[in-house]
Amino acid sequence: MSQSIRLSSYGIQVSNVHRNASPARLYEDGILKDGSTIVASGAIATDSATKKGRSPKDKRVVEEASSKDDIWWGNVNIPLSENSFAKNKQIAIDYLNTCEPLYVVDGFGGWDPDSRIKVRVLCSRPYHALFMHNMLIRPTAEELASFGEPDYVIFNAGEQQADPRVEGVESKTSVALNFASGEIVLLGTQYAGEMKKAVFTVMNYLMPKAGVGSMHCSANEGPGGDVSLFFGLSGTGKTTLSADPERALIGDDEHCWNDRGVFNIEGGCYAKCIDLTQEKEPEIFRAIRFGTVLENIVLDEETRAVDYSDKSKTENTRASYPIEFIDHAKIPCVGGHPSNVVFLTCDAFAVLPPVSKLTPEQAMYYFISGYTAKVAGTEVGVTEPEATFSACFGGPFLVWHPAKYAELLAEKIRQHGSDVWLVNTGWSGGAYGTGARMSLKYTRAIIHAIHDGSLAKSGTETEPIFGLEVPTECAGVPSKILIPKNTWSDGNAFDATAAKLAGLFVENFKKFEDDASKAIKNAGPRVAAGAGA
Repeated sequence: MSQSIRLSSYGIQVSNVHRNASPARLYEDGILKDGSTIVASGAIATDSATKKGRSPKDKRVVEEASSKDDIWWGNVNIPLSENSFAKNKQIAIDYLNTCEPLYVVDGFGGWDPDSRIKVRVLCSRPYHALFMHNMLIRPTAEELASFGEPDYVIFNAGEQQADPRVEGVESKTSVALNFASGEIVLLGTQYAGEMKKAVFTVMNYLMPKAGVGSMHCSANEGPGGDVSLFFGLSGTGKTTLSADPERALIGDDEHCWNDRGVFNIEGGCYAKCIDLTQEKEPEIFRAIRFGTVLENIVLDEETRAVDYSDKSKTENTRASYPIEFIDHAKIPCVGGHPSNVVFLTCDAFAVLPPVSKLTPEQAMYYFISGYTAKVAGTEVGVTEPEATFSACFGGPFLVWHPAKYAELLAEKIRQHGSDVWLVNTGWSGGAYGTGARMSLKYTRAIIHAIHDGSLAKSGTETEPIFGLEVPTECAGVPSKILIPKNTWSDGNAFDATAAKLAGLFVENFKKFEDDASKAIKNAGPRVAAGAGA
């Protein structure tokens, strides 16, 4: 039930404020005041204006005494002065004071009661309030009544542009975090995902500080209680492979690993829905109903049916819904210590095996590297794939040096005896343009063999360039597919491509070498001088 709340402690004098408004109330306000539309399935369609995705180049972290020695400063964490943050915050407050009504969403980040944080969102758009109602963990009536002061406050004034005259602000968009004051200010972007990832960034700071691993991954649990983690960048299959009808979904994107096991950070899912069909993704398709926010989709004006294939607004169309909208979600979203940790990569060079078993040192190396490959796309004359490295499979959201996250993960893996796997969902039989995408049927068979324990018992063959232990047998997968070189018609071309990719790995890892042990550095590819240049 919506509750009134005064915001004068934030310098906001608006009297018409709705706290934790119901989805029905937010629907009504969204339709009457914010241009939202109900679609045929019952979800609400919204638009994030000019920004259709995150703005990582506009993210800033306040450089202040309590946290500055912890932060991995550089392209991910760009410093902002306390004075500039104060100016941004005042711009946000001045804007929010012109808006009526305002919406407050109070919720939790983290399903483990001992590790969770209290988050308050202040916003002017009903769609943003409904989004965070879905994405935060929703308090009970009793928890809301005793909520007290939040640990972190998000001032979402995204409709108000940032001022580039403020020192450290380089565009009309600004996403600024202040760990000392527990505040996040959003200006010049109405993309709802900025709020979700701001909370994740906060947890990526606080949890490692407390010795808890924070991870950009999905997680599920088998009937026997065995837990699996799936790390991967966009397009590698993280959501698809964790949405297994035979296993309970713990969460699709953000988790922590503490002394009790794994817990989800979020109370909902934020799924890509471009080209969504009931046949391909039945769980997500069924979740798009009353209470779900659809962002930047295109619909038929007469029937209100969504055209999920329409990319005219953006390819980054999204659906936000409470996790209980997934039929086989596990509530509360917690699990035991993972039996299996899976790193997903879409290797468009067709060099990495469909599956490899990693040593602890290799696990740290490939986790820090965070490799996948992007296909060239529609750019004229570009035919080769592009290697992409995002540290810890979540570079834009890291706060500490990647080695901190890798060490925490490795410690948990060693302590609990988890098996670690590198699974390539990319190309086979030749690089992009020559070979073909790995069959989803084969990848699912590999994941099934990991879960039933049969793959761990398979014989292996050592791949000569990357030093990976490659299983030679997997039920449901042709043996030829498991050894990549066997699928290429030109063995020399494979060797040259493998050497090139290995060189890219080595070159990327140079920026982490000073903080990595000799054992971890030696876990990377074996590269001859000049390879990959």
